[in-house]
Amino acid sequence: MALLEFARGPALTVALVVFVLGTLWRLLGIFRRPRMRDLSPPRAGAPSKGLGALRAIVRGMWPRKEFGQAAMVTSINGYVFHIGLALVFFGYAPHIAFIRRLTGLSWPALPDMVMYLAAGATIVSLLLALLFRLTDRVLKKISNADDMITWTVTFLPLVTGMAVVGEPSAVILARDHVIYAGPLAVHLLTLELLLIWFPFGKLMHALLFAFSRGATGMRFSHRGVKL
Repeated sequence: MALLEFARGPALTVALVVFVLGTLWRLLGIFRRPRMRDLSPPRAGAPSKGLGALRAIVRGMWPRKEFGQAAMVTSINGYVFHIGLALVFFGYAPHIAFIRRLTGLSWPALPDMVMYLAAGATIVSLLLALLFRLTDRVLKKISNADDMITWTVTFLPLVTGMAVVGEPSAVILARDHVIYAGPLAVHLLTLELLLIWFPFGKLMHALLFAFSRGATGMRFSHRGVKL
């Protein structure tokens, strides 16, 4: 079996199964944890739990000015990364074709130049995030192996994807065979590595951030804390 056939077949199947089952396992484990009922009465004028949760989720999307310029730079860099990654994954025509083969869903693609700029900005933002983590004394102190593994498995699909891009997407999709089988296989394998790692590392924050911020917002608003 050729490497590309392995990446498109058994490796992709295993990665998707681990991703789905692992994510469900993590979510089920969190929701099954016992929670103590709050018997205290809410403060006068406290919003509902739903509104308190929503406020916390929205408020957490931008740093407070008291945190200083460094927090602002980190937040902007985070937005560049997340928006750029979304554009690359959901806007690049070959990626849309890949999703269509898996799910049957498709949508119009963005121009290739937009994808190149988004990919470049995403790679730069990841490098900046690594620089911040290695040079900031607090971030360096609290970083662990999970942070570095998560950074690596996120960075690899972007770099290997850029290595595959050698022609316009229309030409790639029009061809009935793959020219760069080896690089494409490596790119797929790095994506599958990310999918396998997702449920077990800090990439799970993509799903858990809303729950954690919402829970904090409900507790704080119940006590009359202004977020």
